[in-house]
Amino acid sequence: MSDLIVKSKRVPDGEGSVVKVTPRSAGWEYVGFEVLKLAAGETVKRRTGGEEVCLVPISGTCSVSSSVGEWEFGGREGPFDGPPHALYLPPGVDYRVGATTGLELAACSAPAERGVEPFLVGPEEIEVERRGSGNMEREVRPILMADREAERLLVVEVLTPNGHWSSYPPHKHDRDAPPDETYLEETYYHRVRPERGFAVQRVYTDDRALDETLVVSDGDVVLVPKGYHPVSAPPGYDLYYLNVMAGPIREWKFENDPDHEWLF
Repeated sequence: MSDLIVKSKRVPDGEGSVVKVTPRSAGWEYVGFEVLKLAAGETVKRRTGGEEVCLVPISGTCSVSSSVGEWEFGGREGPFDGPPHALYLPPGVDYRVGATTGLELAACSAPAERGVEPFLVGPEEIEVERRGSGNMEREVRPILMADREAERLLVVEVLTPNGHWSSYPPHKHDRDAPPDETYLEETYYHRVRPERGFAVQRVYTDDRALDETLVVSDGDVVLVPKGYHPVSAPPGYDLYYLNVMAGPIREWKFENDPDHEWLF
């Protein structure tokens, strides 16, 4: 199996985790990602430490209590059922997550010095966007992008209908060359409907030193350390993914593959 795919466990570990990516495990510097699955009534304790964290309920409702505030949020049945809630927490916060219902919770993280004040984002505050046209059309839900403050984190959900392409035309953000392009590491957390389906993601560089075509199953995380990274949802299977990006500059500036620039 490719080193760019991190598989989810069928059964959560003792801390409720089914998949976890750290900068160390990924071999990079900035992006961390974890998914917790908790039964109603279960709780876990976490701390942000030297990171800022964005908590996104994929499904279910949870409560979060900490020294900087208490919140209850979530409620959607699954990732295909409308925009999410999300809670931002800065570095240096100990917090406790309680599952009000069965819960699938994504924890997106990146190193930060101060971060910003905690805040909760509601589904009604997310400006859903239709991007692309024809079989490149998809639904984009900006959760923690440029319209909201953070120190390094960028977080967005994308729904790709069956038979459509996404993250397309192919683009990359692996050079620290603003204003044209910024260096951003990225994870894709994939969910497929129906769950027995699959999707395809390619990750490749101009010189093809990296060139992998990945078959993605429900619950897989794909690491994008560099290169272009288009995604395809085959006929019959809708695709959801949650993107986490972070780098030295919190700005999403990308470069399209010149071979496919004409598709714009």
